[in-house]
Amino acid sequence: MDPILSPLQQTPQLRDIQDISSIPWWPPAPGWWLILGALVLIGYVLWRWRTPLSLRVPIPGITLGTWRWDAAAALRDLGRRAQRGQDPKATASELSELLRRIAMARLGRPACAGLTGSAWLEWLAAHDPNGFAWSERGQPLLFAPYAPPGVTAQDLMALIEAAEGWVSAREPKQPAWRWWRSRSVSASAGGGDV
Repeated sequence: MDPILSPLQQTPQLRDIQDISSIPWWPPAPGWWLILGALVLIGYVLWRWRTPLSLRVPIPGITLGTWRWDAAAALRDLGRRAQRGQDPKATASELSELLRRIAMARLGRPACAGLTGSAWLEWLAAHDPNGFAWSERGQPLLFAPYAPPGVTAQDLMALIEAAEGWVSAREPKQPAWRWWRSRSVSASAGGGDV
């Protein structure tokens, strides 16, 4: 070797610095798969148990079952006022109106909006998820708003508790074709959810 040459001239095979290869976006890292799995699981849980969740926890932005939440709150308020001694006529008329709104929200406007009198009570008895005897014990709904005083607070509290059963009970499972058919019929009739 020649002592006069500089050290750079003595190594003839120098190479430039090489970049590392780019990181591909697919397939994602295992952490992203875990996050995706957790989101799918949370979505399934919210979809599967949407009615019980909507009754117990009002989540802002999620409007599944809000009529149930409002109806349960209105029934609790009505029950408190009936126990404090509110006029039975006013309580019976408010309960009758609230019960009709609950029935229309559960089963649609065409199913029950035009029913009055004993036909209304028979329809309630036929569609009640808890089997309350509406035909016999629901007479105060028909006559109390117009009759002289005679309805007791206990009678009205029994009706309020039966109406709470309407709110908390889940709808029976229907086959997919029946659900689709009932939605299309109610939509064409101008009905739908209230």
